[in-house]
Amino acid sequence: MFCEIVAHEEYADILYEDSDVIVFRNLLRWVPLMLLAVPKQHMTQAQLWTDPMIAKVSKVAAQIGVQQCPSGFRLLSNFGLNAMQSQEHGHLHIIGGVHLGPYA
Repeated sequence: MFCEIVAHEEYADILYEDSDVIVFRNLLRWVPLMLLAVPKQHMTQAQLWTDPMIAKVSKVAAQIGVQQCPSGFRLLSNFGLNAMQSQEHGHLHIIGGVHLGPYA
């Protein structure tokens, strides 16, 4: 699904895009703000976290987080089924818009 969004073949509410990174609203709405920061180059979660691209994706994610949630936000990344990872394409979650409370 993310590759189709990157290629603009699938609709997404895009908040940011450059030559390497795209940020769009997650279809899930567990909290008021749920965004996804995604490298345009397809890579797995493990590849993203061991590639220099993580620096660019995380920088963009942090900048968007500050813009959208000046009172605070979280950057999250899920690895594998037990962590609820549903997309193979590497990505970071930007969540906020509400007091998030303690970690689970």
